[in-house]
Amino acid sequence: MTNLIFGTSATSSRQSIALLIGRLALGIVLIAHGWQKFFTFGISGVTAGFEHLGIPAAGVAAIFAALVELVGGIMLIVGFAVPVVGLLVAVDMAGAFIFVHASNGVFVGDGGYELVLVIGALGVVFTGIGAGAYAVDRLIPTGRRTSVKA
Repeated sequence: MTNLIFGTSATSSRQSIALLIGRLALGIVLIAHGWQKFFTFGISGVTAGFEHLGIPAAGVAAIFAALVELVGGIMLIVGFAVPVVGLLVAVDMAGAFIFVHASNGVFVGDGGYELVLVIGALGVVFTGIGAGAYAVDRLIPTGRRTSVKA
């Protein structure tokens, strides 16, 4: 179970640096969006917006999205439970894709899905690969880890 939560494989320094940069970039974007949901629009405002868009269980979806984005973004930056956070981010973005952006085409300027597609894809990457060496996850014993040669 701990391998599922914290990842299983060690990485080369180059790969770990790339994963760190990806985690930092994605974490910053997610924190900004989560912060906006909590403190600019408020959960009631996000819920109203989700209801207007026809998102099922809008209140639950608003809380889920805000928490995944704000708390998940922080967890990505520090590198804690990265595979789980990646999965939650992918689910969050799948909802945004399906219920909001897919019908608007690719470009974000037209309300399209390019941003949620990239964020969701990064979530999948982190689910599959984990955090890399420069992360809190690597301080948690999970059993045998293997090295990936660059």
